[in-house]
Order: sequence, then structure tokens, then C-alpha cells
Amino acid sequence: MKPILLVVSPYYHDIAAMLLRGATRAIEAAGRTAEVVEVPGAFEIPVAISIAHESGRYDGFVALGCVIRGETSHYDIVCNESARGCMDIALREHAAIGLGILTVENLEQAIERADPEQGDKGGEAAKAAMHIIGLAEAFGEIA
Repeated sequence: MKPILLVVSPYYHDIAAMLLRGATRAIEAAGRTAEVVEVPGAFEIPVAISIAHESGRYDGFVALGCVIRGETSHYDIVCNESARGCMDIALREHAAIGLGILTVENLEQAIERADPEQGDKGGEAAKAAMHIIGLAEAFGEIA
């Protein structure tokens, strides 16, 4: 059993820490291990996952970050392209990816969703990745 890679953007440090805590807790509760790598922002998460997937060192990946709406269209571009990038990798490379990139209107929404005691979106993303890993194992994709 290989570890799961948590790819985290610490742009909003406190939010990222909560997402990471929830994801780590879910992975450990499932008896698995995790490694963590940081990238500058949510936009860079898919490329890091793609590179790591090619290494063959991981059973799955969890994308963790937060994008808060601002005054320009930059929000829409980052939200759409980071999600699309993760989906493209998942479909093209058969990678198990849990999407835990929050796309919110304000900091309060981010805190509510990231906090492991509230929304626990980091934990949910980790559980999604592990579910796909289980399916891949069942279909013989992962030995």
C-alpha cells in the first residue's frame, strides 16, 4: 500500500491547515499513510498531482486549497481551471483524486467548510480519494 499525497496550497494558511488536519485525520483513521507537498496556489495543484502521479509513488491524491472571490475574474479562472485540471488528470491517467479546493465568497464560508469540526471538506476529499483507490483496487488497477 502506497501513501496518499496531499497537495496543499497554503495561500490562506489557516484554512489550509484546517483542510490538511481533516484530510490527515481521515487517512489515518482508514489505516493509511500520507505525505504532504506544498504548491504556491490552487492553480498549481493539478500540475503537481500530474508530476507525482507519473512517479508511481502514490496510490492517490488529495487537492487542498482555498480560493476566495475577489473583485476580478481571476477567481473564476482559478476555480474552473484547478478543478478542470484535476478532473483531466483523473480521467486521462486514472488517478484517484479527492478535490478539496474550497471556492467561497468570503473567509467565514472558508472557515466553516475547512474546519474539521464543522464542514470538514479536507476529510471529505480524502475519503473520496480513498473510495476511488478502493474501486481501482477492485478493478485490478492497483495491486
